[in-house]
Amino acid sequence: MSAHAKRLGQKLGIVMNGITGRMGMNQHLIRSVVAIRAQGGVTLSDGSKVQLDPILVGRNEEKIAGLAKQYGIERWTTDLDAALADPQNEIFFDAATTQMRPALLEKAIRAGKHVYCEKPIATNLPEAVRICRLAEEAGVKNGAVQDKLFLPGLQKLQFLRDSGFFGRILSVRGEFGYWVFEGDWGQPAQRPSWNYRTQDGGGMILDMVCHWRYVLDNCFGEVKAVSCLGTTHIPSRVDETGKAYEATADDAAYATFELEGGAIAHINMSWATRVYRDDLVTFQVDGTHGSAVAGLSDCVMQPRTATPRPVWNPDQKQTMDFYSDWQKVPDNLVYDNGFKVQWEMFVRHVVEDAPYKYTLREGAKGVQLVECALQSWRERRWIDVPSLEESEHAVLRAAE
Repeated sequence: MSAHAKRLGQKLGIVMNGITGRMGMNQHLIRSVVAIRAQGGVTLSDGSKVQLDPILVGRNEEKIAGLAKQYGIERWTTDLDAALADPQNEIFFDAATTQMRPALLEKAIRAGKHVYCEKPIATNLPEAVRICRLAEEAGVKNGAVQDKLFLPGLQKLQFLRDSGFFGRILSVRGEFGYWVFEGDWGQPAQRPSWNYRTQDGGGMILDMVCHWRYVLDNCFGEVKAVSCLGTTHIPSRVDETGKAYEATADDAAYATFELEGGAIAHINMSWATRVYRDDLVTFQVDGTHGSAVAGLSDCVMQPRTATPRPVWNPDQKQTMDFYSDWQKVPDNLVYDNGFKVQWEMFVRHVVEDAPYKYTLREGAKGVQLVECALQSWRERRWIDVPSLEESEHAVLRAAE
């Protein structure tokens, strides 16, 4: 009897680690797992449903118990080893600190659990490659969060691409970030202080270039080379206790990517910028037949046939309203929360072996591009991005 047949009408046990943090609690617990439980579970290909049975894991007993009670979850513990030893738990999910992730994933894999985790999957490529190989050798299903692909705005961009709207894509321009308060002047920072300390796993390049890898690869063309400049614009910040600390990590980066097919992408990312655009992240895609600009939710387009002819005259004030020349891409589809969508995909992958491409190896590609970007910044030059297999072989040779 198949594992799917055995589980029909039953529950899928999931160990959820690191869900007291901002992303773990809001996106993975509340908007994904709790929402899936409320809808009666994940619908499988035959129309049946499998319900999720999470066990919340954390070091703070009061906090983890409070979360469980608030969201009607029966199981919680401060003992990760016991949760992993329980045979009813089939999936281990981690959204805790990146530095601890490889060790936690290894522990779960050796316990025979399928693994799913936030990005980055590691802080360096050797650890990322090792955990990929370990999961593959153990034969466990594995996945890494790639949530930006499921944003309504990016879904609309992919629709335009697939319809041939752009013609040949020429360039992609991304703007990401907002002002994160320094923590003084009575304005607490919106992000935890460890984000700004390299020694604690912080840094804009490590945090965001992983995202740009899967966005560029899946939407516009595989990344072939990168030129990146990072910086620490705000050298001193104030932590959660009111104590000043040195910001040792980069809080902004400016990167250019060469994509397969010849398109050029440039992405500015900063925690020290004030927003004057339609959303906290925007992507403009220019092609021979049309252009489009997408944010988190909305997308506007301008086809070649409707492109105006502006006149450049520095001696006269510009009277054209450039925004009015763009048409909104309609909301013809209902877009669910991107984190929830990917959770459902991974559950189907585990339960009925449904296709799933967002594996730990895809997560490792993000770490690979991070290292290339950091090398580019360090050496002040373009860096070619080899295939992951080439990088893996280089890592293994270095370890011999």
